[in-house]
Amino acid sequence: MQNADTALKIADYQFQSRLLVGTGKYADFAETRAATLASGAEIVTVALRRTNIGQEQGQENLLDYIPTDEFTLLPNTAGCFNCEDAVRVCQLARELLDGHKLVKLEVLADQKTLFPDIIETVKAAEILVKDDFDVMVYTNDDPIIAQRLEAIGCVAVMPLAAPIGSGLGIQNKYNLMTIVENAQVPVLVDAGVGTASDAAIAMELGCDGVLMNTAIAQAQNPIMMAAAMQHAIHAGRLAYLAGRMPKRRFASASSPLEDTISS
Repeated sequence: MQNADTALKIADYQFQSRLLVGTGKYADFAETRAATLASGAEIVTVALRRTNIGQEQGQENLLDYIPTDEFTLLPNTAGCFNCEDAVRVCQLARELLDGHKLVKLEVLADQKTLFPDIIETVKAAEILVKDDFDVMVYTNDDPIIAQRLEAIGCVAVMPLAAPIGSGLGIQNKYNLMTIVENAQVPVLVDAGVGTASDAAIAMELGCDGVLMNTAIAQAQNPIMMAAAMQHAIHAGRLAYLAGRMPKRRFASASSPLEDTISS
């Protein structure tokens, strides 16, 4: 029987919310803030190659809407296609955020699939961990790769559910379950979530959290979808902790058939 829920622990950080959200694809920074608040998320990820957090003087700054005294910022390396670029982006983030060590490593293989380049990802992870970063790493749903990244020292493993921005939901729940069963660090689904039921399923499988962006930002009503995702994460987590009933091939009456009152 599962115990009562505890906080999400990543490296030296603790969070009550298990929903992580991105900041891209919104109409503007005001909508980004409104959706983030509606989601209840505490961790907000930002692509330094696409979003200004101080590196572009004189331009609108995301930190005016998502301040670091309200949220934990998770700089990511989206848009990087090799180890060297990813490492440089993380180092820039640390400079811009006064020594902030928590980063999301994402090294992509190509612009069509946006699948992770695992060889470059492993190389970058090794360098960043040695450089004292707390690395949360985007990867595929290969359980062996997940174990390798954990062994390197990554503080969280983030397997995709489906291609980035696809909204297809979890395509290989059995691999995901194996990753969860083997991991000694948090496992957070990253990429491919399309709606609230996808997030709930990820949590029911035992994942520690879910990171999403497009599912909220590209919804017809992003603020409402953000709230839906908050409820889905909570419901899925409670269902996992409660322990679902076993699946059966045949029916099982909810009321006993013996000793029924005769008519």
